[in-house]
Amino acid sequence: MNRLLAALLAAASCAGMAQAQSAAPPEAQAPLTLNRALDLAGASAPSLDAAAAGVRAAQAGRAVAALRPNPSVTVEAENVVGTGIYAGTQSMEATSSLALPLELGGKRSARMAVASAKLDRAALEQAIVQTDLRFAVTKAYGEAAAADRRLGNARDQLRIANEAFRAADVRVRAGRASPIEQQRADVARINAAAALERAERSAEVARFTLGQRINQPVTGPFDQSWFDRIENRYGPLFPQDPAGTLALAAAEADLVTATAQVRLADAQRVPDLTVSAGARRLEATNDTAAVFSLSIPLPFFNGGKAALDQAHAERLQAEARKRVTALDVAQAMAEAQAELANAATSAATATGPALAAAEEAARIARIGYREGKFSQLDLLDAERTLAETRSNAIDALLAYHNAQAQLERLTVRAPQQGDKP
Repeated sequence: MNRLLAALLAAASCAGMAQAQSAAPPEAQAPLTLNRALDLAGASAPSLDAAAAGVRAAQAGRAVAALRPNPSVTVEAENVVGTGIYAGTQSMEATSSLALPLELGGKRSARMAVASAKLDRAALEQAIVQTDLRFAVTKAYGEAAAADRRLGNARDQLRIANEAFRAADVRVRAGRASPIEQQRADVARINAAAALERAERSAEVARFTLGQRINQPVTGPFDQSWFDRIENRYGPLFPQDPAGTLALAAAEADLVTATAQVRLADAQRVPDLTVSAGARRLEATNDTAAVFSLSIPLPFFNGGKAALDQAHAERLQAEARKRVTALDVAQAMAEAQAELANAATSAATATGPALAAAEEAARIARIGYREGKFSQLDLLDAERTLAETRSNAIDALLAYHNAQAQLERLTVRAPQQGDKP
């Protein structure tokens, strides 16, 4: 009987161990890194699908622009269903002809130039969408990591508040403090519990937002080492050249497209010819004769000058926008670099000496309060200072990562001609 009981206990223990191993706690999951989040977002982002479809549409547009006008076949019957000798079909004259439009003035090459410029612009737009997606995912990841850090701090503050409440209760029961201290500790504990609830909701929203970006729920931990990492970027500022950036390359592509539109508008002012050749059969004599014709439109009402003026104005507009973009990008890059330097300085200070001093002050205040050397107000002030310092450190780190992502977004280089589809 004892052996049977021991065997049952051993089996239950093994089953419990197996179940514990299979149901690992969330903390045992591998952290979700930023690179992994970027890979997941790139595999399912609808914005990338839209940009890729735009490139394919531009490729098809270039193929359409290279096509020549279709010929046309004309069949005519004359002198039929009339009166007298033209009754019936005995005097019918049937003409069959093939008409071939001839484009003059370089219209086809001008169309292809416009289509090629639009294709290059679509490829740049695809690169811009990829850069914007990386920036959005990086911001969402930073927000989620910061919310997770704030949640941990809120839990720690609630634990400290509960300990302070118990310590105050012991002091009041022992007659070493007035009941007002217990009430203050209770208020601090209630506020800490409310702060924890708010932190939980914020963390849930941040995880949901990131999950929408990467198209899967986010339940595990984050790479907090990335969140704590601060690169040495708070030295002297360096001038940034906007040449080659995505924004300026897009403005240049718009200018190239507008220039090609001017060429196309000018080419369309040249009238096209339509040459046709056919054969006419004369029913009366049963003879056949060749028929040739040449037609050309007369530009009396629309000579294309208005369209050319419009294209010239749009080119001037694109040229001016390029100059404006160059100024805006240079200014934005300088501001982003300064913001990154300031954020790095603030983050290094907030996570270094300031945080260490606040933690040490709070530790000493707790010990002194328990031993009766410090008042409760001293303890509450030290705990409040520590909570604010930790919150400021998280905000500073988040601002640093956002500033770094913004500067990287602005300084991404445009793809070379060989890299475009």
